[in-house]
Amino acid sequence: MFDAFTKVVSQADARGEYLSSAQIDALSAMVADGNKRMDAVNRITSNSSAIVASAARSLFGEQPQLIAPGGNAYTSRRMAACLRDMEIILRYVTYAIYAGDASVLEDRCLNGLRETYQALGTPGASVAVGVQKMKDAAVAIANDRNGITPGDCASLIAEIGTYFDKAAAAVG
Repeated sequence: MFDAFTKVVSQADARGEYLSSAQIDALSAMVADGNKRMDAVNRITSNSSAIVASAARSLFGEQPQLIAPGGNAYTSRRMAACLRDMEIILRYVTYAIYAGDASVLEDRCLNGLRETYQALGTPGASVAVGVQKMKDAAVAIANDRNGITPGDCASLIAEIGTYFDKAAAAVG
């Protein structure tokens, strides 16, 4: 896993080049927005249980067959596994937000997840809906202007959304 700085430097080094002005400007902007990034990660992390519970409740309300006898989340053991997986995906999304790079999410969480779900008979489309519901809740929490570093957070919120979108696409 590379953070954004290491990734840019290693790419420039592989080409035998200095960092360009555009690369330096992009990294400077990331540093300037660092407090906003940490605020977003802290908010999502401190509300992770509520985000997962809300997303699961909404998913199961829309798709009650998942928790009915014979459903993939039927029995407390299967329900716990579903909630655990949602929590893991959310945790890796926060790592990606903090690093400003999706590689940790892709390499350590999403790589092979679709195949695992297919082998277990888990409906990937339902998992993708659950991830999108977590996205909606997490973005709402991260985008709340109360008690955070002032400034425009539109690009960070858009970035956060892309990590959830990557996760939903990987399982769906």
